[in-house]
Amino acid sequence: MALTAGIDVGGTKIAGGVVDEKGQILTTARRESPATDTEAIQRAIEDLVAELRAEHPITAVGVGAAGFVDAQRSTVLFAPNLAWRDEPMRSDLEKRIGIPVVIENDANAAAWGEFTFGAGEDVQDFVLVTIGTGVGGGLVFNGELHRGAFGVAAEIGHMRVVPDGRLCGCGNRGCWEQYASGSALVRDTREQAGQGSLIARTLLDRAGGHVEGITGPLITEAARDGDAFAREQLTILGRWIGEGVASLAAVLDPAVVVIGGGVSEAGDLLLEPIRAHFRANLTGRNYRPELEVRAALLGNKAGMIGAADLARRP
Repeated sequence: MALTAGIDVGGTKIAGGVVDEKGQILTTARRESPATDTEAIQRAIEDLVAELRAEHPITAVGVGAAGFVDAQRSTVLFAPNLAWRDEPMRSDLEKRIGIPVVIENDANAAAWGEFTFGAGEDVQDFVLVTIGTGVGGGLVFNGELHRGAFGVAAEIGHMRVVPDGRLCGCGNRGCWEQYASGSALVRDTREQAGQGSLIARTLLDRAGGHVEGITGPLITEAARDGDAFAREQLTILGRWIGEGVASLAAVLDPAVVVIGGGVSEAGDLLLEPIRAHFRANLTGRNYRPELEVRAALLGNKAGMIGAADLARRP
């Protein structure tokens, strides 16, 4: 049975695991991510792979990188939170490691993981939407990962949804992730709580009376406990996500949209408003088949599993 390694490179940590052909993780390891030093990142990946290879006979390595990866799955063109600019990652790592390496965008890798072993394994056309600090995504059409002509497809968080809206880190205004992300949830909740809203008082008490103490997990916890204000915030977030999913459906027509990322931990408190607002905004509603909105199944291991599986598919 061929074993491959999946490496998930983020801004603060590098996580890796040995994955078998059924998507099962056999062992894991991690290193700190020296985000501003490309040479140090490669050394950390090399060291991590060496640790994994000491336990298992790995035949290839898949690396999920948070950035734009070229069509050849070789070069990281740009990474917003890492010091990669036209970085020839595949060739450099293959020289260091001595076995084949595949480089893929981290959200694409997560989408492939959910498609092959998670919430999308029963369909051929699906979209992963990850709701975290920003909004990421991955597309699978006809059973194949869709990467676009230049390798940088599926940057769905940067769909423009509000003309001249909030300034986004990408330089544009009104991007979807400025309204539909975990960061947007926390920002808007803090803003309302800071304005002295009476309905926000219980949530603010949970945060120790400090607006800065309001976090995404705290909002989710309060919502699960029945806090009306916290539930309202998740409903508003679900509206933004659902409207965006309706736009994705109009263009892509997938069978399933999978919702992942940290905010998806809210479960049906978020999924139900997503589904309701998706239906309310779907083009041709009541006269067409409707996609299914599902929760992701693999959690934060999806990228690792997906990258490892892509490494065994040249």
